[in-house]
Amino acid sequence: MLVIFDWDGTLIDSTGKIVGAMQAAIEGLGLPPLEDAPIQNIIGLGLPEAILKLYPHEPASVRESLRVGYSKAFVKADTVPCELYGGVETTLASLKNANMQLAVATGKSRKGLDRQLAKLGWADYFDATRCADETESKPSPLMLQQLLHELDVSVDRALMVGDTEYDLLMAKNAGMASVGVSYGAHSVAHLQTFDPVVIVDHMSELGNYVLGRL
Repeated sequence: MLVIFDWDGTLIDSTGKIVGAMQAAIEGLGLPPLEDAPIQNIIGLGLPEAILKLYPHEPASVRESLRVGYSKAFVKADTVPCELYGGVETTLASLKNANMQLAVATGKSRKGLDRQLAKLGWADYFDATRCADETESKPSPLMLQQLLHELDVSVDRALMVGDTEYDLLMAKNAGMASVGVSYGAHSVAHLQTFDPVVIVDHMSELGNYVLGRL
């Protein structure tokens, strides 16, 4: 079986850092200010798609400046590593020990994901990874379809795990079952509208659920 994880807000507690970096970039460009909530709501999208959703009426040149500003602010903030959510390391280890294949499908850039994988010593931990800047942003199913093809797994033998509507809708668009996590960017009530098979409050619950399906 293949278990595909979102990154930010699912494995890594980075929501505050993402919001802070975007607010710093917005302030630096003198753009109309935003509350934190709409920024938190776009976590999970690819960065260009997220910025377009935040500032749909700004010209492309301004949105590109915001993208660059955000990236610089996030890299600066990321010198202090993000913490893993509770139970992540032990759950991933238990799934690997059960001969599960593990993958990542994230809205992060390839450069950003590789940097964080290296910091965690996880460069070779996952069987495959996909990032929004090398395929299509969520909720397009392309990331999942590419992972299934690369790892030669049928969609009925795969599970997508994430904290946002974009993760669960991507899975639905791919015809794949999904699991929501309650501790990330989007609320449980909102996640439930995208028909996950279950919503877990702790990563250890995911491990129990997946291993119980074997």
